[in-house]
Amino acid sequence: MKFFPLWKKNTFPRGIHPKENKGTGEKETRRIPFPPEVTLPLGKNSVPCVKVGDEVFRGQKIADSGGYMSVPVHASVTGTVKAIGTSLDADGLLAHSIFIAASPTSVQNVIFGEPQNIDEMSREELVKAIQATGMVGLGGAGFPTHVKANPPAEYSIHTILANGCECEPFLTTDHRVMLESIPELLIGIKIVMKTTGAKKAVIGLESNTSDVLRAIREKLPEDGSITVVALEKKYPQGFEKMLTLAVLGIEIPAGQIPASVGVGIFNVATLAQLGSLIPQNGGLIERVITVAGPAVFRPGNYLIPLGTPLKFVLEHVELAEDIECVVLGGPMMGKTVSSLEPPVTKTTSGILAFGKREIISELPCIRCGACREVCPMGLNPCELVLRAKKGRFEEMRDEFYLDLCCKCGSCVYTCPSGIQHLSLFKLAQEMNRKKKTLGS
Repeated sequence: MKFFPLWKKNTFPRGIHPKENKGTGEKETRRIPFPPEVTLPLGKNSVPCVKVGDEVFRGQKIADSGGYMSVPVHASVTGTVKAIGTSLDADGLLAHSIFIAASPTSVQNVIFGEPQNIDEMSREELVKAIQATGMVGLGGAGFPTHVKANPPAEYSIHTILANGCECEPFLTTDHRVMLESIPELLIGIKIVMKTTGAKKAVIGLESNTSDVLRAIREKLPEDGSITVVALEKKYPQGFEKMLTLAVLGIEIPAGQIPASVGVGIFNVATLAQLGSLIPQNGGLIERVITVAGPAVFRPGNYLIPLGTPLKFVLEHVELAEDIECVVLGGPMMGKTVSSLEPPVTKTTSGILAFGKREIISELPCIRCGACREVCPMGLNPCELVLRAKKGRFEEMRDEFYLDLCCKCGSCVYTCPSGIQHLSLFKLAQEMNRKKKTLGS
């Protein structure tokens, strides 16, 4: 068997080294109890195939995909369809959803279809099978996985990058999934290698997951088609551009996608789910989520049914009384929620709770240049902020390359004045998009 060096540290220019707070990575994943009711947002163009009053089973498809760019939805609990209407999402917007009241007497067994042999399936059959699972990118972007696994003909994919660089503080869901689901991860990698035509795959890990590296190294295929590389522990190591540069030495041109340079990038949790669901002909109904933060008394990684209310999850792990905010995702790029009523969704990688002591007030910019020194894209966040506050959004785009911003939040983390660069940049990009749409 080919031997892979324990530490082959590659990385990208600049970046930051935030405090990790990844103690949950040492704890085994646990399942939380099933909630009395789940709310399942339908997503883009998905069409319900059940009606109010229907009895549904865990794993049953309850909404069809409404086109190539959408995916089906499956019941995460056995129970009764209580309603089909709108619910509040994490952004405070209304989302078309299916509400299911869980059966209090059900053992919540999962319904699967006829088993599938991936070795006997054609490329086209595998792409359809990926869509049938309802899978989207579990790393947070939520892009339909079957679309990424089926790149346009003009792109020739030579390498799959399995992204295991969970570089945001607190988050360890990918760490636990890799450690606990290595066979499924490798099957998932083989599936997307077949659909994309890639001849090799590389699993990229950060050096703080040495237990994963040691465990996975012994299970890699003898032919060397799948290898593993340990990268420097640095944020934002897991971003597509930084990962591709660090692992392969390939730079993705501005405005281009990884496929344009022959690379397909998939989150390891996404791949592990594919490796589990496709052979069983099942649908995505739950995921591993890191629930942590200074205000959480029982932090850990939990297997949670999709549609579970945030409030139910946080009650299970117990919160401090002085909780100030709850963040979905990581502390660098996650979103603060104004309500605990929204449900866990396919893209919820973390639920973090913070107290008042962790919240800082914003002060005037002192022009120290710290933000510029750490920006992985080489931008000047300080100058961008000055223009954002004056409403000069087009100037930010045309003269200071706003659209190259990867929204990693490194500038916010390193700013001694606590300036919220990221919020201003997102506002500017949105205003530029609206102006372009209006044609003025």
